[in-house]
Amino acid sequence: MGLPKFSRPKGGHDREELSCNLYVANCGPAVGLTLDRIASAFTSFGIVKGVYPADETGCRVIVSYHDHASAHSALKALTQSPCLRDLGGRSLHVRYSVERPPCLAKGSDSVQVYLEASELNIPGIYLIHDFVSPQQEEQLLAAVDARPWHSLAKRRVQHYGYEFRYDIRNVNTHQQLGELPSFVTCVTERIPLFRNLNEATAISLDQLTVNEYPAGVGLSPHIDTHSAFEGSIYSLSLSGSCIMEFRAYAGDTDSDTNSSNLLRKAIYLPPRSMLLLSGEGRYAWQHYIPHHKVDMVKDTMIRRGPRRVSFTFRKVRKGPCQCDYPQFCDSQKVKRDD
Repeated sequence: MGLPKFSRPKGGHDREELSCNLYVANCGPAVGLTLDRIASAFTSFGIVKGVYPADETGCRVIVSYHDHASAHSALKALTQSPCLRDLGGRSLHVRYSVERPPCLAKGSDSVQVYLEASELNIPGIYLIHDFVSPQQEEQLLAAVDARPWHSLAKRRVQHYGYEFRYDIRNVNTHQQLGELPSFVTCVTERIPLFRNLNEATAISLDQLTVNEYPAGVGLSPHIDTHSAFEGSIYSLSLSGSCIMEFRAYAGDTDSDTNSSNLLRKAIYLPPRSMLLLSGEGRYAWQHYIPHHKVDMVKDTMIRRGPRRVSFTFRKVRKGPCQCDYPQFCDSQKVKRDD
């Protein structure tokens, strides 16, 4: 069955609240749920016009309501308690689905977005879905919201362990802020799960940066400074989703602006997922979050939530980097310039 072309509702109110259509992940035939069963479960919030596959995976659907109020009620209820008893109590990821914006129309400058890290075919990049539970997500967000934020130009940040200096893109290893807070233990104790994904390096993480991104705010393309951190960087996405694009240039450096030499790949990061950057993916590929409010994922438009909060865990490097990618390495560039 093909996915209908949904129209964005018109009106003078917040358009997020006017959408009649919901994107629902972890829900579909591939996880043992028929479209009729899904429709029946979602009728508790209003009249369902139809349920359609969101993509070819069979585990993501579009639930289309007769009116926007029903869709808003379902989203609000499932955001607070993201499961339905009639669907076996599965944890669902729910977002509005909207009309494709002109800037993301077919034929524009876009890149295919993958759902699994293995599809990227970039060595050293891994993704684990549902790394924390909805309850842990709520507790983590409450913990950081109870602490002071530092405002940057377009987002807010908190630093633990060591402060990351954006002006020099590095840390002062002689100014430790303290240990990582106890409220992230539920995250750090699960880091060893990545050893089952061929990332066997055991490191003691000692730096955490928490970023809060309002809707529409992204991240400029960059490679984390080699001399600042060790090889494994872990980024947990909470509250909202986004896509992350990876860029590499066919030339000898990351400063070649010739678009014909640019390789681009992207992955969808749902809430509660943990991304690992290591090896080539960490040292030689830029990562980037586009600055827009709607992401195109497998021909489905997913509106970002009002905020996305990322917890990025790293290990501060105490000496020069000696990686296998000298053309991108600030430590080894200094050696060559001496």
